[in-house]
Amino acid sequence: MSKEIYPKFLVFMQFVLIGFMVFFSHGILSSIPAIIIFLFGVSIGFWALNHNKRGNFNIQPKLKEGCTLVMTGAYRYIRHPMYTSVITMMFAVLVSTPTLLEFIFFVSLIVILVLKAKREEALWCGHNEAYLEYQTKTKLFIPYIL
Repeated sequence: MSKEIYPKFLVFMQFVLIGFMVFFSHGILSSIPAIIIFLFGVSIGFWALNHNKRGNFNIQPKLKEGCTLVMTGAYRYIRHPMYTSVITMMFAVLVSTPTLLEFIFFVSLIVILVLKAKREEALWCGHNEAYLEYQTKTKLFIPYIL
């Protein structure tokens, strides 16, 4: 797959899987635990956005011209807090509709987000030498764990 199509494909698949999870859900937020998990995911996303400059954020796994490495807020602990936010919110959907189909969609979404993260990281390593050190101090999605 070409270098231009692959990032778009990953984003497309991310949104298709999120759409499927929402569509096949029996009620996205039908339980108190699901609501709490969902709101936690939303708060992670807002925390990350608050520390990322406007124009620095890119939904596609490619670097924007003039991008800067963010290492504050949630980025101090994890390299991909927006993906953590999405995973957490979609985990809430899975909790509210724990079916095999939802589980398959959820695992597939995680695979897509890992592929996006790995692509971004390869680009950052070639763009900014400080990223290698940043990788040693932070985790991919879950602080101190993964």
